[in-house]
Amino acid sequence: MAYPNTLIFVDLASDDPSAAGKFYAEVMGWTNEGRPEGLFHRLVPGQNFLSSDGEQSPIGNLHIGIFNSANQRPHPKEAGAGPRELAIAQSKARIWVLVSDDDSSDDVIERAVARGAVELWRNHYWKEFNGYNAAFRDPWGNEIVLWTKAGSNPTIPENFTRE
Repeated sequence: MAYPNTLIFVDLASDDPSAAGKFYAEVMGWTNEGRPEGLFHRLVPGQNFLSSDGEQSPIGNLHIGIFNSANQRPHPKEAGAGPRELAIAQSKARIWVLVSDDDSSDDVIERAVARGAVELWRNHYWKEFNGYNAAFRDPWGNEIVLWTKAGSNPTIPENFTRE
């Protein structure tokens, strides 16, 4: 294969895409676009990836979709692939989000919990990838892991778990 397949989109399941879109707009500051409203929503993180000089590169951020578990689109059948139950307490793919330098994992978790999410954990350092992380489960069962860069020669707070 001369050029690898490219990831372009990740979808989250919800039984209420409008409410899930609003949740992520309020928690993460992302643009919420109903496409169409209530059936499928596209979340746009905005701006582009930053270059090493701190300026925006020409590479746009990935988008996230929210599909309606009762009628998953696209699908060749008009009725879609649903209805399907949400996987609340089962293992599933996790979405990793790099927390902006203008925000904090603690603030994101607080906003999420205030809107019905469940805090899974916070204050953890992962040496292998040199980052601090925390996680929450949104009201639809999707798990979001927050990532904050630790920087060179990080000082890991005493109350952080480590691996």
